[in-house]
Order: sequence, then structure tokens, then C-alpha cells
Amino acid sequence: MNIWTVDFFYSIFRIATPILFATLAAVIGEKGGICNIALEGTMMLAALFGSLVAYWTTNWFVGVLAAVCIGVLVSLVMGFFSFHLKTDIILTGTAINMIGSGGALFMVQAITSSTLGTSMASTTGLISKSLQIPVWNIPLVEKIPFIGGVISGHCILTYLAFLFVYLTYVLLYKTPLGLNIRSVGENPNAASSVGVSVLKVRYMTIMIGGALAGLGGAYMSMYYSMGWSQDMVAGRGFIALAAQAMGAGEPVGSMLSALVFGFAQALGIKISSTGVDGNLVAPIPYLVTIASLIVYAILMKKKEKRKHSKEALEGVK
Repeated sequence: MNIWTVDFFYSIFRIATPILFATLAAVIGEKGGICNIALEGTMMLAALFGSLVAYWTTNWFVGVLAAVCIGVLVSLVMGFFSFHLKTDIILTGTAINMIGSGGALFMVQAITSSTLGTSMASTTGLISKSLQIPVWNIPLVEKIPFIGGVISGHCILTYLAFLFVYLTYVLLYKTPLGLNIRSVGENPNAASSVGVSVLKVRYMTIMIGGALAGLGGAYMSMYYSMGWSQDMVAGRGFIALAAQAMGAGEPVGSMLSALVFGFAQALGIKISSTGVDGNLVAPIPYLVTIASLIVYAILMKKKEKRKHSKEALEGVK
């Protein structure tokens, strides 16, 4: 079986897009000292309301904006509980993830009047071809053999996700806001002593992450799945946290990690299409996640040992 086809490589970018959006949200959160474990639930809620608003307004762009707004709103709620009420941010994020699953299901049943159980409680079918986020065939590139078929013809959010890798780098390392985010993440007391509003920076950080997660949710319901269904995000928010860790919290490294997970999922789909039991290949992305984190932990441990050895030798000198 030849898996190295145009369709296979095309699917890697298609699958990696929502993971990349969430990964960039995790990168910005990590730089600001925030572990945004609520990415999964945020994407679920954004996917739901993005698809519903697109259907109600008959406009995909308005639906995407609604998904972004929901992502920001959910993040603000998380920030309020964590920053003002001083609740544990992990517990707050876990609660949002539960709302994104069970709560969103309840909302779908209430809004669509579905009473046929969870399998029927979805918005799948509401997103028609006219409401789907459009694709972009890149002029000239689309005519290049093999490369054109891999790179061209993706949803415009896919290209936006990779553009955001560069914009995230610029934000973090080339702007005053990025400097404040990194300083608050490294030492909030020191940042506060030089006049930086730690609370304001943290809110800005979590809001930017929420907007990125919202775009990931919009992609899932308005292009990838053409509607919302229960647990449609399927762990991508958690995989994004792993990709951020593997990429050492840097935009480019985290992007490459997201592509690795996209490759793993695309490989699983390709293998299952040959007739292999889907239950056997479904765990592949999660096994890759675990294996990658183990490799990352080993590398970080070796790096730390080398650092200590170097410091010890310098101390002897």
C-alpha cells in the first residue's frame, strides 16, 4: 500500500489546522504563565455557536466571528474565576471542558428541540456548502505537480493558522505586549515592580488564546465536520498542550509538533481505509502523543543534566 500520495499529505495539513490554532493558544498562555487546560471545552463551545450563528445569519464569516467571540468570552469567564476569585486554574479549566461536552449537548437539545438522544443531538446538516468556510486555490501554485495538490485548495483558516505562527512570534518577541506577557510569565512580581499591570496582561493573554481556540472551533464545525456533534473536538485541545510542550513553548517548534500529530491522525485514517478495524487505529494519535511526551521528557532531562554538569565545571574553575 502506497500511503505517500497527494491526498495523504493534503490531509495532514487539513487535520493539523485545528490542533495548530489550539497549540498557538497554549504557547501564548505558557509564555504568560497560564496553563490553559480549557482549550478543549472552548473549542467545543465555539464550534457549536459558530455553526448556529452561521446558519441563523446565512453567513459563514459572521459564524467565524461568533466562534471567536465565544472563545474570548469563555476565556474571560475562566480568567475571572482564576484571577479574581482565586480558584485553581486547572479546576476552572476542567469545569469548562465539562461544560463544553455535557453543557453544549444540553444547549443543542434545547435549541434544536432534539429529544432523540445524544446521537441525534447535533447541528450536523445545518452547515450547507454555501455556509462552509471557503477554500483557496493558490494561483500558479495549484498547477505545480504534487506540491500544488498538497498546498493549494485548503480552507482559508488553514492558511491563516500558519500565518499566525509568524504573527505569534512577532507578538511575543517584537512587541511591547509580548515583552510584558513574557515578563509576567517569568516573574510577575518583578513585572509589577516596573509598572506592568499583571492582571491586565494576564487577561490579554487568555483572551488572545481564547480567540485562537475559537478559530479552531469554527474550523471544526464549519469546514472539517460541517456541523457540531458531541465530542467532535476529540481531544485536540489536550493534544495541543502536548504539542506546545514538545515545541518547547516556541511558535515554530510547536507548529512542527502539531504537524506530527496531524501526520499520526492522517496515518490512522489511511490505514483504516484499507479495511483494518477502526478501533485498532483510532488510538494512534494518542499513542503518538504519549510517546512524544516521553521522548521530550527524556531530552529535557538530559539537557538539564548537561546544564548542571557545565555549571559544576565552571564552579571548579
